[in-house]
Amino acid sequence: MSQDKTTNRDFENEEITIDLTELFLALWNKIHLIILAGILMALVAFVGTKLFMTPMYTSTTSMYVLSRTEGNASVTYNDLQTSTQLTQDYMELVSSRPVLEQVIAVLNLDMTTEELKNSITTENTAESRILTIGVENEDPKMAKEIADALRDSVSIQITEIMEADAVNTIEEANLPTEPSSPSVMKNIAIGGLLGILIAAGIIILIFVLDDTIKTPDDVEYYLGLNTLTSIPIQEGVKKSKKVKGLSSKKLEKQMRR
Repeated sequence: MSQDKTTNRDFENEEITIDLTELFLALWNKIHLIILAGILMALVAFVGTKLFMTPMYTSTTSMYVLSRTEGNASVTYNDLQTSTQLTQDYMELVSSRPVLEQVIAVLNLDMTTEELKNSITTENTAESRILTIGVENEDPKMAKEIADALRDSVSIQITEIMEADAVNTIEEANLPTEPSSPSVMKNIAIGGLLGILIAAGIIILIFVLDDTIKTPDDVEYYLGLNTLTSIPIQEGVKKSKKVKGLSSKKLEKQMRR
């Protein structure tokens, strides 16, 4: 009994292997269509990125924040540790409503605080007191102005609310010359990969749903009938033309008469 189960299991494994092989061959036979679909989708992604997506520019500025825990004029190790721990709080202040409202009022921006918040990114290098602020905008000059105004506004909030001893500017906001997004090469790669996956998925779906009988093995598997023989059909073989009139044998007989 156990031997029969083992035999059945081996047969099933063999059958799965054959199906996977046939599936691979089906994909390989249509590899030109898969590659063509990838190229077409990559081209669509390129055109869509260039025509329908607005280039965005990112300007960054950074500052150094230091808080003293003791009344000494010199900076101690505890001061550095405290400043490092408070940097996360400073990052939250950057996107706080009072800071955003002040920036909107100073620059007379036509946007809400939520829209401005969504265009801001903050970054802090591990175990440092350096806070980097990035602003993304479709106008590179406007991105720089917002970043500078944001740095100035949050510096005031840090010294007043967090009572920091020093907030020094490390880098003023730069004027970006190249768009930070969208990434043309990234979109092309995603489009090409998507086209390949879609084409391969369609081919696999057609292969799975195709239940037509093609080989003698299919006859035995689907119909449960044993095939005695199969007749191969050769393509490209020209059929002999029939000539009207008497054949050579009949013509010879008549000549003998």
